[in-house]
Amino acid sequence: MKYPKLKAGETTHTYVTESPVSETDILQMAQQLAMYRLSKGRALTERRLVFNHLQSLLQFHEYEVFALLLLDTEHRVIGFKEIFRGALEVACVSPREVVKIAMEHNAAAVILVHNRPSGDLKPSQADRALTETLKNALNMIGTHILDHVVVDFEGCVSLTVEAHM
Repeated sequence: MKYPKLKAGETTHTYVTESPVSETDILQMAQQLAMYRLSKGRALTERRLVFNHLQSLLQFHEYEVFALLLLDTEHRVIGFKEIFRGALEVACVSPREVVKIAMEHNAAAVILVHNRPSGDLKPSQADRALTETLKNALNMIGTHILDHVVVDFEGCVSLTVEAHM
């Protein structure tokens, strides 16, 4: 992770600051660390950690974001792509665009993710319908949806398991 106010600490995965940091600095550092943890080639082994990284990336947006976490056959990260910003409705997220991105990156699997600035984590009927539509579209090209995660400042909910993490 590169941040001008941080230096690597003596212990692995620790950092020290060279100067005072603001809340904004801390949030930016958390987002950078989350992106680093979801960088190309990293294996996703723990659901809880993936949820933490996704929450760090999306929890403070004041607008809704729909994104894809693209994975290879070993569930290693290929990339994280925001594909939509604004009010999330089934008609706004184009299955064609999702399939196009999955094909461009040769993704074997994806995790769908979107945030809820309103703070309501309960999956909606529109969320379920979108998941089913995208599942059908992606199955045609051999790409599987591993999960659809809803994120807010309090946590994450999986549409697959619907359990708070």
